[in-house]
Amino acid sequence: MSSLRFLALQELAHGERKISGYPDKKISAIFAGNVFTGRAMREFLSDEAYKSLINSAKSGSKIDRRMADQVAAGMKAWAEDRGVTHFTHWFQPLTGTTAEKHDSFFTIKSDGTAIELFDGDVLIQQEPDASSFPNGGIRATFEARGYTAWDPSSPAFIMESGSGKTLCIPTIFIAYNGESLDYKAPLLKSIAALDKAAVDVCNFFDKNVTKVVATLGWEQEYFVIDETLANARPDLVMCGRTLVGHLSAKGQQLEDHYFGSIPERLYEFMQDFEQEAYKLGIPLRTRHNEVAPAQFECAPIFEEVNIAVDHNTLLMDVMAKVAKRHKLKVLLHEKPFAGVNGSGKHNNWSMATDTGVNLLSPGKTPRTNLMFLTFFVNTIKAVHDHADLLRAAIASASNDHRLGANEAPPAIISVYIGKFLTEVLNEVETRVKEKFSEQDEVILKLDIHKQIPEVLMDNTDRNRTSPFAFTGNKFEFRAVGSSANCSSSMAVLNTIVADSLRKFKNDVDALIEKGDKKDIAIMQVLRNYIKASGNILFEGDNYSEEWAEEAKRRGLSNFKTTPEALDAYISDKSKQLFYDNNIFTKRELEARHDIMLEDYVKKVQIEARMIGYLASNHILPAAISYQNTLIENIRGLKEIGLDKKSYKAQLHLAETISNHIQQINDNVEEMIEARKKANDTENMHKRAAMYCNEVKPYFDKIRYHTDKLELVVDDKLWQLPKYRELLFLR
Repeated sequence: MSSLRFLALQELAHGERKISGYPDKKISAIFAGNVFTGRAMREFLSDEAYKSLINSAKSGSKIDRRMADQVAAGMKAWAEDRGVTHFTHWFQPLTGTTAEKHDSFFTIKSDGTAIELFDGDVLIQQEPDASSFPNGGIRATFEARGYTAWDPSSPAFIMESGSGKTLCIPTIFIAYNGESLDYKAPLLKSIAALDKAAVDVCNFFDKNVTKVVATLGWEQEYFVIDETLANARPDLVMCGRTLVGHLSAKGQQLEDHYFGSIPERLYEFMQDFEQEAYKLGIPLRTRHNEVAPAQFECAPIFEEVNIAVDHNTLLMDVMAKVAKRHKLKVLLHEKPFAGVNGSGKHNNWSMATDTGVNLLSPGKTPRTNLMFLTFFVNTIKAVHDHADLLRAAIASASNDHRLGANEAPPAIISVYIGKFLTEVLNEVETRVKEKFSEQDEVILKLDIHKQIPEVLMDNTDRNRTSPFAFTGNKFEFRAVGSSANCSSSMAVLNTIVADSLRKFKNDVDALIEKGDKKDIAIMQVLRNYIKASGNILFEGDNYSEEWAEEAKRRGLSNFKTTPEALDAYISDKSKQLFYDNNIFTKRELEARHDIMLEDYVKKVQIEARMIGYLASNHILPAAISYQNTLIENIRGLKEIGLDKKSYKAQLHLAETISNHIQQINDNVEEMIEARKKANDTENMHKRAAMYCNEVKPYFDKIRYHTDKLELVVDDKLWQLPKYRELLFLR
């Protein structure tokens, strides 16, 4: 019987491929066709209901039940007009995936009449139970009540799957007592906190500003490989990454894949998933080949952060579904293949006012330049004060493989702003005096205006080794993992900047009360913040050993593993931060910490079981089978009387294989014992540390000997698709 590997290779060579055909409509003609947009609202809602919904989406105010009934009726009519029969509250539990429970509009009245019904109560809130989702002790299994509550700021959409269509209503997911159990609820709270703090500071410069929104443009990196080959790799199926596999002769060293011509089969796939994304209102703009073979990237136009997060989460689901049509497999794991670059999800973040100003882009006047400096410096100060928390926000078992691997930012959080802006901050810091004359103030204003041009795109280079870099009119958080929900990092970033701005306003107000002019007070506080946060700024190579040593001298943390990084969530400093900004209660924080630790343990545990299975069921049988062939060969040569020197190579090879077999077997057995010991530890923090430090190290030991065997065992006997096949065959 042929192995799955060779059956997969046959299928790849002779199987039919889906050809989607080039779309015959402009993107603008189909964009948001499956979204309950303002245009759809205008058509299916009364003016009263429309205004109520728009006001709720913009201000966060609640919709009363009477209006909710009208909105629900209009939403149902719009959905049914497009062939929808079911609806779901679409939410993002702490599993890292999306969740949905479908209900039909269909119901039967008391007199037996069959009708379609969807009212305001069902739109606003549901009780899906959903007791098996991670809760960190907030909910006991017998306490089944978990609620989903409508988020009007993110529009409803229709998801097409096969021949079915479902109305999806974005919601938060909370426990019976209101404690959050998802990614969206804290993100929304962080958005509100940032809005209030930023508006208060904006009003120092422009009283017309009444709202500030955080904006996000994510860049999604991903791998795509043939589905049949992927299915022949149990580790890819179960873990999303290859636990064994020797580098192919060619990897990414020629850099010929980067920005190269997109392979035809992948081009068809991209067109297909882009069409689905456009219908869902996801504004994709860019696609290209990434550095590693079989690696690609897509990126959208910037959006308000809540909608951007929903769209990214939705896109990951869409990509996986569409890939199956093309018999492809999308890998979102941060490091699916050893020896080639992993994948990230760069989060480009900024703030925008309702007056049309990007707060991280300088304006044309000294006053708007001062406003830019204020938000620019406060962001740097926020990262400096809460670097450990930002590191925790990107921590995961999968991202640990990528961070610091000379392809992604290290685990040390630092900020890159470029030589030009470094000089500007140095000028502000050194020129500001304890007391100003009016002439000093005028000169300082003019100098700031002169030194900071309106457009910074050409004045700030990109340091691709930096985890948090200023890139012209935004900060790029490059350390976020490709499989992550952006909410975690964005909620933390929003919160720490909101906290910094809130304290900034208090500091400025205190100086004004002492008699300083407003602009002088602002400059004095900025000077203090620049001096206080200087240690976080770094312009050099973040990959270098010299930087690791320098960062240590500066007092910057270097948490290389998830268990140690996650402790930042439950420090007294973080608890106070989240409490002061109304993001998390102490109980919610501790629950999330437990959930993330448990997630880490489970993922490493699954990988440990899988690498043991691969070794025992795939690697060792192939190696022993080939070893038996060698032994028969040696025996035969002996029997015909050949000198031992004639089969010296066979003897050495048999001995080498035997050594690798023994090493694999011993390490697997020791790993199993280490896993049992970790499982017997009740404390989740200690268990996570044991899996990290005592179980996981065996992965590399087992892999080393496995990969050595791959080089010498007869190719016909090797059951697992090899890197050259996974990465290069399409």
